[in-house]
This record gives sequence, C-alpha cells and structure tokens, in this order.
Amino acid sequence: MQKSLLDKLEHMAGRFDELAALLADPVVLGEQSRFRELSKEYAQLQPVVRLHAAWRAAEADRAAAADMQEDADPQLRALGQEEARAVTARLEALEQRIRQELVPKDPHDRSNIFLEIRAAAGGDEAALFAGDLFRMYGRYAEAQGWKVEMLSSSAGEKGGFKEVISRIIGEGAYSRLKYESGAHRVQRVPETEAQGRIHTSTCTVAVLPEIEAVDEIRINPAEIREDTFRSSGAGGQHVNKTDSAIRLTHLPTGLVVECQDERSQHKNRARARALLAAKLLDMERQKQQREQAAHRKSLVGTGDRSERIRTYNFPQGRLTDHRIGLTLYQLTDIIEGDLDPVIRPLMQEDQAEQLASLENANA
Repeated sequence: MQKSLLDKLEHMAGRFDELAALLADPVVLGEQSRFRELSKEYAQLQPVVRLHAAWRAAEADRAAAADMQEDADPQLRALGQEEARAVTARLEALEQRIRQELVPKDPHDRSNIFLEIRAAAGGDEAALFAGDLFRMYGRYAEAQGWKVEMLSSSAGEKGGFKEVISRIIGEGAYSRLKYESGAHRVQRVPETEAQGRIHTSTCTVAVLPEIEAVDEIRINPAEIREDTFRSSGAGGQHVNKTDSAIRLTHLPTGLVVECQDERSQHKNRARARALLAAKLLDMERQKQQREQAAHRKSLVGTGDRSERIRTYNFPQGRLTDHRIGLTLYQLTDIIEGDLDPVIRPLMQEDQAEQLASLENANA
C-alpha cells in the first residue's frame, strides 16, 4: 500500500482514538450538539479504522509466513508458502475495501429526502407520467421500509400530477435516490390516441436532501473584535463617564452589532453576543435556502424532450439510462418499483469514478 495512504490511515486511527476519549468526557456529554457532531464523525471513521487494523494484522501474518519460508524444515517452508499466498489474497481484498471506504462520502447520504416531480413537455400525458413516476418511487420506498409523506400536489386534468412534492423518510434514502434527479422521458401510445401513434413526454425529478435544522451557531471568540464606547443614549451621568457600550465585529463576515441600552458593560456584551449569534444564524439559514434553490435548479434542467437522463420506452419494454449507457428490458418491473437494477449500476459507476480519482491523487 502507498505510503501516503498508510499515513492517512494512521492519522484517521489517531483521530478515532481521540474521538473515543472525547465522547467519554463528561463535559462533552453535557454539550448535546457537540456530542452529536463527534458521534457522527466517530461512526464515519469506524469502518475504515477497523479495516486498517485488519490490514495491519494481515501484514504481521505475511511477515510470519515469510519467516516460515526461511526455515530449514521443508514441510514448514511449504506451509509458509501456502500461508503467504492466502495472506496476500487477504491483503489485496482488504486494500480494495479500504480504498472504497476512503472514497469521499456525500455528507447527506444518510438523509431523508424531498422528492419533487413536475410534468414538463407533453401536456396531459406528461401529467400522467408524473403520476406513474410518483407511484414507482412510492413502491420502491415501501419496499425499503421507508415512509412517504405527501407535502403538496396539483392534479392533472386527466389524471396524474402537474406537480407533486413529497418527503421520503428513511435511512440512506438520499444515497439511493440522488441519481434520479433530471429530466425523465417517456415514449408510449396515450390512451386517448386513436391512431396508435407514439408520443414523447417528459417530467423533471428533483431529489433534495433534507438539511438538518440550524438551531445553533458556534462563534469562535478569536473571530470577534470588541470595541467599547460611551453610550450616546439616555442613562444619566453614569453612562457619560464609562465606556459601557459594546460593539462587536464578526471578522469573517464583517457583521457588526452593538448594544448600549444597559449601564452594565457586562450586560451590554451579553446582549450584543446574543444578537450577533441570532444574525449569524439567520444568515446561515438564508444561505441554506439559496443553496437548495440553486441545487434544485441545477438538477432538473429545462425539462425539454431532448434533455433527458433516462428514457422509458413502453412499446419496446425498454429503459435506457443515458448517463452510463445502461439498457434494461424489464420496464414493467421497474415502473412497479423494482428500481435496484437501475440504481445499483449508477452507484457502482459513481464509486468507480471517485475511486479512480482517489488513486490518481495518491499516485
């Protein structure tokens, strides 16, 4: 294994031990938000740290097998050779699993999702297809043991939905369904088509991770500049003689708050800090909303017939995912909610690309 990779694993093992100690600290136990963050990091590191420990044990076994091959006893040498072959295979398998674990994880992979489906080109047929897609995802979610909550919908004139928004609650929902975002194209003969002509319609699908509510902002004291000055408001002679007013500047954002209502500098400081935290919290929430709106726009495209990630061809019973050139002739099963034959190759392709990037970075 490459030295750069081994150094990274040793660093992760050290951090894992550090986290274990922190999580046992009574002070940390009393700070719920910090404890939650550290627990999450601990859980993320645990699989790769365990694999690293197994790899080190296998390395020790390989060294022992090498010693056996130097023995004067022919039987012991043969046994050493056999053991060396077995442990080499084990090391290769462990190294592959370690590399897969080191592929950067999407921080939202374990999140619930918001699923938004909108009819695009195709009128009534697009609305009917939106209904089919919603039913397909609902059945898939049900098979995974997830819960589906309808948030809003606008019915199509002849059935289906012009728009439907739902929340899917389940461990790993985003990791599975995040590849569904984009324009979905359907080719089929509508029930209203008397001459049996195939129509092409589209729907857009957006899969958005449910972001944890921002309910706390941790401010680094080193990032705050504090200035004191004399109050200019009412308060009698006292405030005119002491610098009781407080002005706080948050250096990373340039946000400035001040408080001069109280005679006590200590009270003004406390109020100013509370106000700064509230303003930073509001900024963070607005940032999340802007990012999610931009992310939604980037996911769905225009919904034009030529802009698609996947085609559902009903006359041929064929599904094609254009991103990876996947073609499956099991459309009936897929539209009934058996999505794994589509999702699994997409996940594997994504992981292979990230693994290749990781190996190139460590080359």
